[in-house]
Amino acid sequence: MIDRPATLRVVIADDQALVRAGFRMILQTDPGIRVVGEAANGEEAVSAVRRHRPDVVMMDVRMPVLDGLEATRRILAAGGGGCRVIILTTFDLDEYVFAALRAGASGFLLKDVSPEHLIASVRMVASGDALLAPSVTRRLIERFAGPPDAAAQPSLSALTDREREVLALIARGLSNAELAERMHLGETTIKTHVGRVLSKLGLRDRAQAVVLAYETGLVSPGNG
Repeated sequence: MIDRPATLRVVIADDQALVRAGFRMILQTDPGIRVVGEAANGEEAVSAVRRHRPDVVMMDVRMPVLDGLEATRRILAAGGGGCRVIILTTFDLDEYVFAALRAGASGFLLKDVSPEHLIASVRMVASGDALLAPSVTRRLIERFAGPPDAAAQPSLSALTDREREVLALIARGLSNAELAERMHLGETTIKTHVGRVLSKLGLRDRAQAVVLAYETGLVSPGNG
C-alpha cells in the first residue's frame, strides 16, 4: 500500500464572505488541502480552531467582535493544537501585522496573493517555515519596532557564536537550504542549529526569531 501524504486542514477567518469563498475555492483545487472551517470574526475563529484542530489558520486582522490580533494571541496562548497562523491583510505596512508576528503568527499574506502563491504559502507554513518577505519585514520592523531593546540583549547571551550567526541569517530571510550553502553545513545540522536557537530563546518559530533579531539589534533594517 502506498502512503499518501496527510491532508492539511485549514480554517479561514475573514469578515467578508466573498473573501472566504474565494480562498476556499483556490485552496480546494489542491487535493492535499481541505478547508475544515470558516469564521466571520475573531471569536468564531477561536471556536473553529478548538473544534476543528486545523494545521493552518488564515486570519484577517480587521474583524468585528474580536480582531484577528487578539484571536491569534488566544489561539497560540492555548497551544492551538500545534496550528500555525497566517495573517491576511490589505496593507503590507500595518501595525496589526507586526503585532501579530510578535504574538506568534508565522507570517502574513496580502489579500491579492496569486492562487499559486496562496497554496504554496499554506504548505510552507504547515511545514514549519516562516512566511516572511525579508524586505517587507525590514520595513515593518523599522516602522513599528522602535530602537533595539537593551533589556532583550541578555537573552542572546545563551547562544553560541554559531547560533547567533544562524539567527542573523534567518532574520535576513535565508531558508535552511540557503543556510546550509552559506555556512557549508548539511541541512540536518542546520535544522539542529535552528531548533536550538528557537529552544534557547523560547520562540515558537522562525517568524518570532526574525522579530527578536531586529528588536535586539543583532541585525538592523540597514544591514540586511
